[in-house]
Amino acid sequence: MARDVLDVLLEMRQRGEPYAVATVVETVGSASAKVGSKAVVGPDGRVVAGWVGGGCAESTTCDTALRCMENGESTIIDIDLNDEVLGAGMPCGGSMRVYVEPVLPKPVLWILGHGRVAECLCQLGDLMGLEVVVDDPLATRERYPAAARLIDDDFDYGALQPGPDDYVVIATQHKGDHESMKRTLASEAGYIALIASRKRSRLVMDYLASEGVPRADLDRVMAPAGLDLGARTPEEIALCVISEIVLRRRHGSGAPMRNKLAEHRPAAVAKS
Repeated sequence: MARDVLDVLLEMRQRGEPYAVATVVETVGSASAKVGSKAVVGPDGRVVAGWVGGGCAESTTCDTALRCMENGESTIIDIDLNDEVLGAGMPCGGSMRVYVEPVLPKPVLWILGHGRVAECLCQLGDLMGLEVVVDDPLATRERYPAAARLIDDDFDYGALQPGPDDYVVIATQHKGDHESMKRTLASEAGYIALIASRKRSRLVMDYLASEGVPRADLDRVMAPAGLDLGARTPEEIALCVISEIVLRRRHGSGAPMRNKLAEHRPAAVAKS
């Protein structure tokens, strides 16, 4: 029994799975799919629901959907149904255009700890489009209104399960930060940061090294966390950390935009 596209979209969104929606936006000549036909392509590159045409038209769309899910960019593909060799291999006597849009789950920002820096991190993380999870016994909705999830009974950080695209910021303020760091390093987290002074960061890293934590794991940790913006207040410290996260997420250079503009400015022509 065919599954309704909207039902499948809702299910995949609730499960936090990546997927792509393919929509036929134009057809010319004889094409089996009609304008407006849709298909949902799952993370394995297979059609989960809907239909945009059979045979190689479907395989072309699925291949494109996989690439879109990898790079996060939408695209429009032209599928030639006339040429068996160079086109889609379906001599139907027409062509079609398909718009492929990836839908990716939000990266999760895990905040371990509490305090004003953690509260500001929660606000900024939500503004940056991250799904914020606060894991701390003192976490309350009043303190973290923007959090998608609050965990206040996870004393051994067993609920901490970040994925490779997620971010973990440890703001425990010296209370068991070395233990929370051990748990974090055992995960697949793509970004791990410790909010602490230079001295405290060094003490934590030295302790972990003495406990046998491999150097390769220690090198994953941004300690102290954040970019050097000369921050002094909790709000500014939170901005430094979020700036580093955005830099990682968007693959920025960290250079001033003025310098980037100068790189593309045409050289001045000398006057004779």
